[in-house]
Amino acid sequence: MDTYIFLQHYWWFVISLLGALLVFLLFVQGGNSLIFCLGKTEEQRKMMVNSTGRKWEFTFTTLVTFGGAFFASFPLFYSTSFGGAYWLWMIILFSFVLQAVSYEFQSKIGNLLGKNTYRSFLVLNGVVGPVLLGGAVATFFTGSEFYINKENMMDGAMPVISQWANEWHGLDALTNLWNVALGLAVFFLSRILGALYFINNIDDEDLVKRSRRSLIANSGLFLVLFLAFVIRTLLADGYAVRPETGEIYMEPYKYFNNFIEMPWILVVFLVGVVGVLWGIGKTLLKPKFDKGIWFTGGGTVLAVLALFLIAGYNNTAYYPSSYDLQSSLTLSNSCSSLFTLRTMAYVSILVPFVLAYIFYAWRSIDVRKINASEMREGDHSY
Repeated sequence: MDTYIFLQHYWWFVISLLGALLVFLLFVQGGNSLIFCLGKTEEQRKMMVNSTGRKWEFTFTTLVTFGGAFFASFPLFYSTSFGGAYWLWMIILFSFVLQAVSYEFQSKIGNLLGKNTYRSFLVLNGVVGPVLLGGAVATFFTGSEFYINKENMMDGAMPVISQWANEWHGLDALTNLWNVALGLAVFFLSRILGALYFINNIDDEDLVKRSRRSLIANSGLFLVLFLAFVIRTLLADGYAVRPETGEIYMEPYKYFNNFIEMPWILVVFLVGVVGVLWGIGKTLLKPKFDKGIWFTGGGTVLAVLALFLIAGYNNTAYYPSSYDLQSSLTLSNSCSSLFTLRTMAYVSILVPFVLAYIFYAWRSIDVRKINASEMREGDHSY
């Protein structure tokens, strides 16, 4: 494997890891979607908002970093998806901006809308964010309606090489049943992670009991939707690439074949699934166990990472076009130059140090569980 191909695969791994971490960090959105379901008193709702409010920056930063890494390493994807499916991405980004505003203004003096209005905005982000992000990721397997014409680069008036093939500009993803299935699966997973985080982070016996009970229904719905999407994906035809010519063609059982031909990714996926189930199961069976977020969260990262990898590795078109098959994007036809990928690879050496700082900051914030007295006496609370 030459250097250029190695760097393409390296940066797809980095993007996949960022995407997997983002799905785990959606516990903030999942927790917010439960504010009115689990919080029966003002004190409990305030604890829930402060629990997620101390972590929302991690989720938002990871989302921005995910988009930035895509822009730098695979710019044609960025211009095609973010530029073509802009209604989908604008709604996602708007919901996250609404989240930030809601945290900062709900307790401000002179707040005319009232706390519950801003908390409703948090619930809105908690539903819209995971569903649309899950639907967007599903298009890596189901395809999107766009086409590429690189000859337009010579057009001085409008050098746009990628265009959307319909007027829905991304919202058409929601007309595909399987995109919606994965979107809802991510939503229910985020609620599971949110409930597990509350169990780990809040010292309130009544709220923790309701959080445990909420796991039953959310886990059942998640498993049905996630397994349906995975089984359908493994049995469906996939978008394959002939490495000699770059031609895109439909290959039966492509994603299943990717797992078989790259068994290490299959192992990562299975370990991830076991981790998700272990964290949920042990939390339900052992009333005193409060570490489920780390098992289920770690399993989420591994399982999502594996799904991203089979979408791009092993000569697979990671962003397929259902409108024009040959416009589908692959690691080789959509990446940056060798110089750019190599330069960014040097910069990425700093990533472990950033992760170490995040780990340190996280531990410092969660040095003790949130309780009612802290909400009454704390210097800073949302």
